[in-house]
Amino acid sequence: MSLGKTPVRVVNLGRIAYRSALQIQQHYIKQHFDSSSQIPNTLLLCEHYPVYTVGIRRAQYPAEEEQRLKDLGADFFRANRGGLITFHGPGQLVCYPILNLGCFKKSVRWYVCELERTVIEMCGKFRIKASTSPDTGVWVGNNKICAIGIHCGRYVTSHGLALNCNTDLSWFENIVPCGIVGKGVTSLSRELGRDVMIEEATPVLLEAFSEQFSCTLTEAQSFSDHTQQTVH
Repeated sequence: MSLGKTPVRVVNLGRIAYRSALQIQQHYIKQHFDSSSQIPNTLLLCEHYPVYTVGIRRAQYPAEEEQRLKDLGADFFRANRGGLITFHGPGQLVCYPILNLGCFKKSVRWYVCELERTVIEMCGKFRIKASTSPDTGVWVGNNKICAIGIHCGRYVTSHGLALNCNTDLSWFENIVPCGIVGKGVTSLSRELGRDVMIEEATPVLLEAFSEQFSCTLTEAQSFSDHTQQTVH
């Protein structure tokens, strides 16, 4: 472990239902508020089965709209993250940092900017020129490559980012992604003109995260495994 760097555990959940991922996030959030717990800051990585999720600004998604999306073969969830509607599904790398910002910087604005910078740095390693915009997330031109929506309570974060690797982008055609009219979505695969799988993107994202957040990442073999091995 590097001197002065905050340790962060990496837990790869694999492909998992969105509901299960919510429950696992709550498990780690509670650990932060348990004074007897030794659970460190945690980075949950996963991939979801098709699901549309909406954030706290949910008034424009009535039951009829929810049913329309479910009829397409996807689940539908109302979450406590920021932001409007988005899609999660196979081929998308989802990262849920469960962090105590007291270990980094107690600023939600800073945290969101660091997530954006992490993805921009990661895209740069693939020679993709990505940037921010007035709208949250990371963009390649007018197309969003990574959605960001977080929750922060008592400076403990949850939810996070969703990076399109080789996602079937046609799922986004059924919604206005993140409520932003006139802009599209893209993926690593589309930008590079080849198939970029989650397995290829994950170590690149972790490297960028460890650099941007100045942390040391350790890997757990599974959700319940407490044996660690240093990866950065």
